Amino acid sequence: MRNEGKSTWNPARLDAVAFARAEGRVSGQLALSALSRLTEDLHDRALVDAAPPVEWVLSGELRPGAGGADPDAWLHLQATASVPLTCQRCLGAVQTPLEIDHWFRMVSDEAAAEAQDDDCEEDLLALEPLPNLVEVLEDELIMGLPLVPMHEECPQGLVNPAEDRSLPATEAEEKPHPFAALAALKKAK
Repeated sequence: MRNEGKSTWNPARLDAVAFARAEGRVSGQLALSALSRLTEDLHDRALVDAAPPVEWVLSGELRPGAGGADPDAWLHLQATASVPLTCQRCLGAVQTPLEIDHWFRMVSDEAAAEAQDDDCEEDLLALEPLPNLVEVLEDELIMGLPLVPMHEECPQGLVNPAEDRSLPATEAEEKPHPFAALAALKKAK
């Protein structure tokens, strides 16, 4: 982790107001495998362990408060990662790049965040308890995952059993229709 400025900032318990007031900037790398909630559903543990680290930068600033109120602390989180997901077309691994570029306005606590959430466009983070940057980063990466990960072009051909004539005939093709006997009885009458 690299700190820019005079103070050392603890990303696990960040004093966001002091960080914003000092216009702090912190950057670092984090192994993808250290993000357990993100990696639990990824394609293959070996690919997770071999993945490049997550690169991140956090900066802070004060902005004028609404209606002449005290300035608000804002945090800007930027991150890049590449995660191995399962392609929904071929079921193989697909390396998926993720980019986070997000601003957060800091509010006093969770109750204030909940009360203001519906009335504002920006994302809110509570000052108490002190925010954990790694948890916030992991949350943002999880929310950045695509709903349906796929290769642009799958590396292996896909097999469609309905079109592949080299496969043996299925049991359904060999059985007579279940109502064929009823049709024969109706014709007999």
